Amino acid sequence: MKLLFILNPHSGKLNGDQDKISAMASAIQLNFPGADMRLTKAPGHATELARQAAQNGYTAVVAIGGDGTINETARGLVGTGTALAVVPHGSGNGLARELGMPLLVEEALARLQQPRPAKCDVGRANGELFLNLAGVGIEADIAWQFMEQGKNGARGMWPYFKIGAKTAFSYKPHTLRLQIDGQAEQTLAPLTLVFANGRQYGSNFKIAPEASLTDGELDMVTVLDAPKWKLALAAPSFFTDHWRPFGLTQTSRIKHTRIVQPGEIVYHIDGEPRKTQDSLEISVEPAALTIWLPCL
Repeated sequence: MKLLFILNPHSGKLNGDQDKISAMASAIQLNFPGADMRLTKAPGHATELARQAAQNGYTAVVAIGGDGTINETARGLVGTGTALAVVPHGSGNGLARELGMPLLVEEALARLQQPRPAKCDVGRANGELFLNLAGVGIEADIAWQFMEQGKNGARGMWPYFKIGAKTAFSYKPHTLRLQIDGQAEQTLAPLTLVFANGRQYGSNFKIAPEASLTDGELDMVTVLDAPKWKLALAAPSFFTDHWRPFGLTQTSRIKHTRIVQPGEIVYHIDGEPRKTQDSLEISVEPAALTIWLPCL
C-alpha cells in the first residue's frame, strides 16, 4: 500500500514550526512506516502533488490541514483510482467532522489503519470543485472581506468575528434569479443561499443536517432574511441535528442550478471566496471521488 501524506506547514497550530512538523512526520512513520510526506509550498501545490501521486499509482493521498488543503488535494484525485483520506488540522474542520475523523492527529492516524473506502459526490461551482459547501450571500461576503484584510496580516478568529459582526448589521440581500434542474425560473432575496454536499461549515455548525456526501444530490438551503433578534435566537439551533425554529430556512434537493445576478457575484467554495460576473452554475458529480472513512 503506497501512501502520500500532504501537509500544509502553516495549517492549525503548526505555523511553520519545524519541531512540530518533525513531530508530525514521526507520528506518520510510527503509524505508516515507509509512507511519503510532502509539504505544500504555495496555493495549488497540493493539487499538483496529489495528481502526481495518482499518476504514480498511490493507494491513497492523506491531506493534513484545513478544508482548503483538503479541497486542493481532492482536485488532483477526482476521477482516479487513488483515494482521499483526511487528517484534520485546521480551524473548523468541516469535512473531517463530516467523515467522522477524530480531531486529535494521533487518533486520526490510528483510525486510518484499517480504512473503509467509499464513493463520495463532489460539487462544482462554475466548474471548480467543492467537497463540502458552496454558497452566495452574507457568509461569502464575510469570507471575501476576511481574505482582503488577511493581505494586511489580519488573520485569526478575532478579525473574522469583527468583520462578521459589522457585516451582520449592514448586509443587504441581493435579488437572485434561479433556474433549478430545468424547472421554471424563480426569484429569491436570501440572507444566504448554501449548496451543501456535507452537512456543516465546521465546528458542528450544521447548515444542512440532512445532507449526504453519497446521495448524488446537493441540499440547497435558503436562509431567509429576518430581524436580527430572530436570527440571534435561532443561531444555537444550527448546532443541533434537526431543530430549526422560526421558519428561517428552506431546503430542497437539487442536481443543477444556474444563478443569475447582473454584475458581480461573490461566492465561496469550501470557505474560500471567489468572484464571478452575472451568473453562477452549481452542479453535482455523483460518486466522483473515493474517500477513506475511519475504521469503526
